[in-house]
This record gives sequence, structure tokens and C-alpha cells, in this order.
Amino acid sequence: MITGGRGASPVASLLRVTRNRPKPAAGERCEMCADTIGHSHPHVVNLDSRALMCSCRPCYLLFSDEEAQLRYRAVPERYLHFSGLALDERTWDEMQIPVGLAFLFRNSVQGRLAAFYPGPAGATESELPLNTWDTIVATHPALSVLRPDVEALLVRRPEGGEGSCHLVPIDACYELVGTLRTLWRGFDGGRQAHDATEAFFAQVEDRSRPAAVGGPR
Repeated sequence: MITGGRGASPVASLLRVTRNRPKPAAGERCEMCADTIGHSHPHVVNLDSRALMCSCRPCYLLFSDEEAQLRYRAVPERYLHFSGLALDERTWDEMQIPVGLAFLFRNSVQGRLAAFYPGPAGATESELPLNTWDTIVATHPALSVLRPDVEALLVRRPEGGEGSCHLVPIDACYELVGTLRTLWRGFDGGRQAHDATEAFFAQVEDRSRPAAVGGPR
């Protein structure tokens, strides 16, 4: 029992201890070591739960080895643009994606490609036929550089506009999904969601460099 000296009640002593307790440091913290991190920080993927974890730079670097058999994997920071690669309508239909925007990544735990598209409820998964990705890569070998779990192929096929295809960090995709979820209005998302999408793709385009035709760069 905590006592605060002669004549002090246990409740009064507990209140005094609580008042004197140091306040926790403000700001975000690394989810691995609890060190303070800035607003802009790297992420690590938990391969089992698919959860993104905020991390400090030292913890991030611990899981940056692509060959290591670990439970966690650091999310890279590269952005690539696949010039001239626009998936045709037939391929899009085979992927069973009902909208013109989706991201695809290879899930190493389940051994398959996963496809998601944003909407008012967040990210919705599309049941991708197992052989579809192999067919796409056979046609476009440059796509083989996609790193499992941590990078995604972000594909956009706007109505009446030119499509685009980028390789981006997986956390960028979930950032877009979260933004659109908060802004989504009506059936097609509304003006704010459309403007946010345009701004996001402008940033992606600005950060991307051309993908190598013959392999990774």
C-alpha cells in the first residue's frame, strides 16, 4: 500500500503520485522500440498480419535485407513508372476489378497476388485469378521487379483518359486509401475525392523514375 506520511490517506497519496508522474513525450513513437519519431518516418510490414508499423530509422534498417527470412520487412522508398504499359480492357476484366484504380502486390505468406481498390469503406479486395499475374508479367517482363509484400503495382484506367502504371511503396497505397475513405461522397467519391486522387498521382509521377526494361534498377 502506498502511504504518504502520517495522517495522509491512501487516496490522497495516490493522487499526489499521479500528479507528479512525468507526462509522456508528445509525438509519434516507433512501434518496435518506442523511440520518438517524426511525422515523416519509414514503415515496416508485419508479414503475418499485413499491418504497417511506424518505425525509427535504426529499426527500419534491421529489416531491410530482402533475403532474410524474418517476420517483418522494411518498406522501400522507390517509385517507378512503366511507360506505355496500360492494361487493356480484357486484362482488367480478367482481374475482376470493377473500378479504374487498383493496386496489386504479391503476398509471400499466402503465395499469391492480391489486388485491392479504394472505396468508401477503405480497401476492397478483388479475387484475382492465380494465372492472371503470370500472364501479365509474361507480356510485360519489367513488372518482375515488384518486391513481395512491400511494393505494389498502382494501376489507373480513368474513363476517357490515358492510363498509368507505377511501382510504389505499399504504404503509399494505404495512405491513398485512407485519404479517400475520409473524403468519399456519393457513388463515385465526389469532387474532393477526385481532387485528392489527382494530387496523389501528381506526387507519384514527380517521384517516379523510368523502370528498366531489362530488369531492376
